[in-house]
Amino acid sequence: MSNPTALAVRDPWALVPSLGNLDAYISAVNRLPMLTPEEELSFARRLRESGDLEAAGRLVLSHLRLVVSISRQYLGYGLPQGDLIQEGNVGLMKAVKRYDPEQGVRLVSYAMHWIKAEIHEYILKNWRMVKVATTKAQRKLFFNLRSMKHSLKEEAAEGQTHRNTLTESELEHVARELNVKREEVLEMETRMAGGDVALEPQGEDDGEQAFAPIAYLADERHEPTRVLESRSRDELAGNGLARALDVLDERSRRIVEERWLKVNDDNSGGMTLHELAAEYGVSAERIRQIEVAAMKKMKKALVAA
Repeated sequence: MSNPTALAVRDPWALVPSLGNLDAYISAVNRLPMLTPEEELSFARRLRESGDLEAAGRLVLSHLRLVVSISRQYLGYGLPQGDLIQEGNVGLMKAVKRYDPEQGVRLVSYAMHWIKAEIHEYILKNWRMVKVATTKAQRKLFFNLRSMKHSLKEEAAEGQTHRNTLTESELEHVARELNVKREEVLEMETRMAGGDVALEPQGEDDGEQAFAPIAYLADERHEPTRVLESRSRDELAGNGLARALDVLDERSRRIVEERWLKVNDDNSGGMTLHELAAEYGVSAERIRQIEVAAMKKMKKALVAA
């Protein structure tokens, strides 16, 4: 059934606030109505056949929450979520422009790759620009620590001692002088000493040496496709299996349950082919044939569902 809210707004973008207020934006996009498969197909055809910009807007709006979900997987790189969402939205719009509804693939599956590609590119471009210090207090510590380390290095040079890290006594001295905790000084020194890490493979080696952080940028625990796959497996294991068993006659259902679904207290399975053959007065081969036919019926029922 068509969603009246999704179709009634003349300017659908009026529903989405600016990314300047991230909480309001996320709350708004999560309330936006999602399109039914029929609506999605209709809008996608209108866009592809006549370049209907309103149809494109509907498709983009209904998938903004997907961009928000994907952006959360990349929060560990020191970049603002608002910027990640903005880049992901660019990928979403590119996906909508290139989407072919006749391929039999839902837009959510197609768009996911474009969204991630844009976010990956943004992270790569900005990786070296991520600030070492992200708060006012950290920035103050950063500059003061740099100045003090420079002075300590000059003193060490006079004593012909060459080193890059602070000693325990120097850590205590710096923390006392700057009125911060020793742990904060140590953490900032570690940040300052850290080198750049290449996110993409260097060179043309396609072997194991080419494996770089870009391959595992995302937090896979919340990856939308994995979440959907998990839900789908749970559905098939529960309601889906029950519906599939319902299409079988009594004998076929019992054979399937005994052969595949029954577990005894000693972790052994149900009855064997020969035991079922003896009970029904047929050959073991006949029981196997009934089992194969039942499995085909169940598979067909699951696909139809």
